Amino acid sequence: MQATARRAPAYFPERHPVAATGWLRCARRFSITHNLVGPTCLMTELQRLLTAYDDYRAAGRACALATVVEVDGSAYRRPGARMLVTDDGQLTGAISGGCLEGDARQRARQALQRRQPTLVTYDTSDEDDPRHGLGPGCQGVVRILLEPLDFQDPDNPLELLRGFAQHPEPAVLATVFRCAAGQALADLGQRLLLMPDGQVRGSALDNLDLTAYIRRDADHARAQDQSLIREYPAPGGGTVRVFLEVLRPPLRLTVYGAGNDAQPLVRLAATLGWHVTVVDGRPRQAAPERFSEAAAVRVVPLADVPALPLTTDYAVLLTHNYAYDLAVLQCLLAAPTAYIGLLGPRQKAARLLEELTQAVPDAATQLRGRLYSPIGLNVGAETPEEIALSIVAEIQAVRQGRTGGMLTHSHEPIHARQADVSASDSETTMPLARYRHVVVSEPSCGV
Repeated sequence: MQATARRAPAYFPERHPVAATGWLRCARRFSITHNLVGPTCLMTELQRLLTAYDDYRAAGRACALATVVEVDGSAYRRPGARMLVTDDGQLTGAISGGCLEGDARQRARQALQRRQPTLVTYDTSDEDDPRHGLGPGCQGVVRILLEPLDFQDPDNPLELLRGFAQHPEPAVLATVFRCAAGQALADLGQRLLLMPDGQVRGSALDNLDLTAYIRRDADHARAQDQSLIREYPAPGGGTVRVFLEVLRPPLRLTVYGAGNDAQPLVRLAATLGWHVTVVDGRPRQAAPERFSEAAAVRVVPLADVPALPLTTDYAVLLTHNYAYDLAVLQCLLAAPTAYIGLLGPRQKAARLLEELTQAVPDAATQLRGRLYSPIGLNVGAETPEEIALSIVAEIQAVRQGRTGGMLTHSHEPIHARQADVSASDSETTMPLARYRHVVVSEPSCGV
């Protein structure tokens, strides 16, 4: 477990999104093969949890969900980390680097027996405390919500997350994890899933003002792409504490080029749960059996490239074909693609940009901050697998607004910090409560 947290400066702060107007529409039929994605292809944490949850439900095995809802200081996992615990103690997922799982497992099983949610607070900042394996590795306060899962409830936490899993836009999951004693404003573990189209799923809150506050702050969290913790005033005194978790859809990556060097890139990206599309003009190369991990494989001849539907978030050009690269770059000018990685030397990128500018005078302006060439982080990559690693690492850095430098040379936090706790705009900020060792909060609000 890491004792100190560090964060690097923002990555390419001059990067700006390109206006989404004028997107090209698909004018022709392409040869498209959609592959059934297996569990080893898009095996993200959420998908592993859902797979285990479905297995336990089919077997009639009771289980509880442990969710990190708040961290104060340094911790191995951040808010939103989840772990599934069965009635006999089997674990899926992780909420720390191993120091909290053992105790959390026992407390989750107790919550299953009581059939009540519980909030547990771990203070790992005491270096002399040997209990539960806590010590110098953690250095922070971690609050974990433990909830028995009702398989019959369509709005239990994992069912809500399942509903989001296939959505193409970010959503916000609002979770009540602390309530004022003696009031019934909300219950521990109540949730609202707020979709960008205005749809709301979950357990309805009786207090309309609280619901309005949550919806407003959820819009703010989604716009800032940052999870928040908010405290809201309760009638008669006290507060309700809510974790507003921004849920991101899988990163959409399009790999242009279906050569052998694209295969390790697609495999690695799919392992991270990214939605990968492969595009190439050669039917023999763009074959589904060569890219079984890809979500889609498209055969698009050079003449048809201008009509491609461009909705990808990230693009990598590995075509080894100058004319194809030029056509794809011209299409991506008007696309909302934040990252365009181009394989090859700087001279190739300069030549492409010069030729592109002859057709589109402001091409350089449209690509500024989005075109990355030579592609990848400088990790000394030589083999296709190493190059794939450097490309994926660079995409991850761009996505998170990081430089991709060595953590040992940085003195900034590793993880993005949660926004400060605050109440509604008319209320003052409430201080964070501090605890020592392990404290079990009320099993339900008002008790």
